Amino acid sequence: MTFTEQAHLARDASRALATLTRGDKDASLQAMADALAAAEAEVLSANQRDVTRAEESGTEPSLIDRLRLDSSRLSAMVQGLRDLAGLPDPVGEVVRGWRTPVGVSVNQVRVPFGVVGIIYEARPNVTADAAGICLKSGNAALLRGSSSAVESNRAVVQALRNGLESVGLPADAVALVEGDRSVTTDMMTARGLVDVLIPRGGAGLINHVVQHSVVPVIETGTGNCHLFVDASADVSMAIDIMINAKAQRCSVCNALETLLVHRGIADEFLPTAFGALRDAGVTVHGGPDVVSRDSAVVAAQPDEFDAEYLSMDIAVKVVDDVDEALLHIRRHGTGHSETIVTTDQASADRFIAEVDAAAVLVNASSRFVDGGEFGFGAEIGISTQKLHARGPMGLAEMTSTKYVLRGDGQIRQ
Repeated sequence: MTFTEQAHLARDASRALATLTRGDKDASLQAMADALAAAEAEVLSANQRDVTRAEESGTEPSLIDRLRLDSSRLSAMVQGLRDLAGLPDPVGEVVRGWRTPVGVSVNQVRVPFGVVGIIYEARPNVTADAAGICLKSGNAALLRGSSSAVESNRAVVQALRNGLESVGLPADAVALVEGDRSVTTDMMTARGLVDVLIPRGGAGLINHVVQHSVVPVIETGTGNCHLFVDASADVSMAIDIMINAKAQRCSVCNALETLLVHRGIADEFLPTAFGALRDAGVTVHGGPDVVSRDSAVVAAQPDEFDAEYLSMDIAVKVVDDVDEALLHIRRHGTGHSETIVTTDQASADRFIAEVDAAAVLVNASSRFVDGGEFGFGAEIGISTQKLHARGPMGLAEMTSTKYVLRGDGQIRQ
């Protein structure tokens, strides 16, 4: 089947989804969850083939971690679908409403986009998350996963389609888009068939879609996330936050990549930080001022402050004050999540006001910047753009709005 044929079927399916009640959607999500749980053996077997192929081709360990599924991760995918069933339905919500002077009522109401195309890399858990969020928000999903996860994605999508069919909904509400790179181009140029594109992955993928798509794009961004330890910081708290943000799961976009330390606390904080990072298996990279403090520090290359490691590595820099920390983040940040640890309310307020990012955290780990942690259920991604959606994208962010006007015969004078 060609992509155009898939897109037409998805558009037909989207019309059916737009009229579903919350009860219909929730039953569908439970059926999808049941079918995915029942297909565990098939999904894990398919995933192992993907992982083996990746290992044999020399894929980086951090990327293999994103690719790998096990029973626990698959159970989380199943539970994510069930959790979505328990969330309010955004479709039909009145965002705002009023009555005009002549008595016409005006309501701005949430409605589905229609057909959502999602282009993503390596992570087969995204397949279930994206399908579930799209269905709950009334959208059909065209899923373009990477070739590295093709076996896993086929097995997951087949299970989800089986679940939809079991409750009488069109299977084409969820479809896996396969083919060579030309298919990605087809998706980016399918204006009128695809309503919104969401790229989720590395900077190269995201930039390519943003620059070449004629279909509207919601941009999800890479996460060069910073932690600034202010002069007044509680050292124990800062260490705990740093280790959690860096080492709890290093291959995700909300993981810590750069540590900035106020010079006024550096002599006290850095020896403890270096020891904690070493114990956690994290390699420290830094400039001359940091290298001179510990023989285990690796000299950082200039571009290391501009990109995600997505590995057990961290860049460290000593800054003179809050101003220099803010300047560094402005120059090197990607607008994802930025953290300050401080007991000084004035410093916290400045950081909140001046940092330009989807999420700003005070005395908390950047690992909280996640749809599940926010109570959104599974998320499509974390948007770093400033139009429509910004931050974790849950159900409400997967809708548009339309105005519904009701009168009793009024005409404009």
